Amino acid sequence: MSAQVKVITENTHLAGARGAHSKEDCMKFYDEWAASYNSDLSDASQNYVAPIHVAQAALRSSNHNNVAILDAGCGTGLVGEALAKGGTMTIDGLDLSPAMLKVAEQTGVYRKLTICDLTQPIDIPDETYDMVTCCGTFTRGHVGPDPALREFVRVIKKGGLIIATILDEIWQPGGYQAEVEKLGAEGLVKVASVELKDYRKGAGDKATLIILERTG
Repeated sequence: MSAQVKVITENTHLAGARGAHSKEDCMKFYDEWAASYNSDLSDASQNYVAPIHVAQAALRSSNHNNVAILDAGCGTGLVGEALAKGGTMTIDGLDLSPAMLKVAEQTGVYRKLTICDLTQPIDIPDETYDMVTCCGTFTRGHVGPDPALREFVRVIKKGGLIIATILDEIWQPGGYQAEVEKLGAEGLVKVASVELKDYRKGAGDKATLIILERTG
């Protein structure tokens, strides 16, 4: 396959993912893409660096050891693998796609992997985790800000962190910024950091990388 054809194929994958109109469409798409997802996005033409940004931010913000992390929308486990290189921690993963979770299981870094629809309340008790990571899930055709962000706040302990990427083109128009401000106004979180980062390095995609601390 020529480089030009490969780029077109991978961009078609991304366009298909971001163009999903329902959770059923999204699940079907990722189930079909799971086997080649990692190799497609690790190619130099795509250079999917968002998982590295999330993992690095998480490692900078923790003591690296004895931390319980929920990797929400974990996909094939790219964030989990990057996290596991930085310390001894417990990582659980959630994702809508069973096929993606099977690939994540093969990494060996997750304690537990669960099928979960993040557009609905999460079946996890309050204050279970020290941190939630979420990468590549807040994007077009996927998960909106409500109830996901509020649920992430609920399942972390006071002082815990949410570290997430949000596709920058929908950060404001998609209601994510407004939801963060609402959670802050309610005294539930404070914004520790907001940065603009490469989503796919050299491909033009940008992500808002946000770190929220639970305060209430």
